[in-house]
Amino acid sequence: MKTLEVHCLGTAGYHPNESRHTSCYFLPKSGVLLDAGTGIFRLPKLIETDHLDILLSHAHLDHVVGLTFLLDILHQRPVKDVCVWGQQDKLAAIREHLFHESLFPVAIPVTWKAIDDHSTCDLHGTEMTWRPQEHPGGSVAYRLNTPRPDSSPSDPPATLVYATDTLGEDDPESLQWMSGADLLMHECNFDNQNQKWAEKTGHCYLRKVLDIAGQTKPRRLLLTHINPIAELDIADEGQSLDCPIEIATDGLSVAF
Repeated sequence: MKTLEVHCLGTAGYHPNESRHTSCYFLPKSGVLLDAGTGIFRLPKLIETDHLDILLSHAHLDHVVGLTFLLDILHQRPVKDVCVWGQQDKLAAIREHLFHESLFPVAIPVTWKAIDDHSTCDLHGTEMTWRPQEHPGGSVAYRLNTPRPDSSPSDPPATLVYATDTLGEDDPESLQWMSGADLLMHECNFDNQNQKWAEKTGHCYLRKVLDIAGQTKPRRLLLTHINPIAELDIADEGQSLDCPIEIATDGLSVAF
């Protein structure tokens, strides 16, 4: 069965460095972009569809500032349709503040779509569901069921779960919702030594991410939203999991 790929365009936490831009991940076959941080500038050469669906986990700048880059991106690689999805209050804040005339006085050619009243959304053939997460200001996780290339209607879709900017949801209902993904993309902004900072800032640390993965049993685990000044060592603790583990880096593509 053919695989899909997710391309890591930006893998940092709230600030970039020489090798990491802020959060942005892309599925070329589906035309789905996960968050719109500074890494979005790498998007044009990867676009394969005539549409883009941009899923915003929340409205913090490291996840949305790249929306202001869309004018040049769409000039380089035009598409017919661009939809930006997110919670209604987050979309309103972005439109009011990020695109305030004093900051960015040009309208971008997108359709804004709130997810609040929809438990399931159809993204040009990719099924999207979402759940709220605990994070300052709130955030959401996304679960995508997307057809594999050249698959038949009877073939199971590929499943990706994207959970970033979260304390790490480990209640039974959330764990059930995340379970069985082909690829779990989960934030890991802190190492174990900085657990208190993780909890204080609404982020996750390595041991908790690995515990969540152990209970949800993905086929593959990708650690995302990496703090550029932190060092994660997965060599020892990751041995308890039955799935491959990778730390996301800019330019990495992961098959699932």
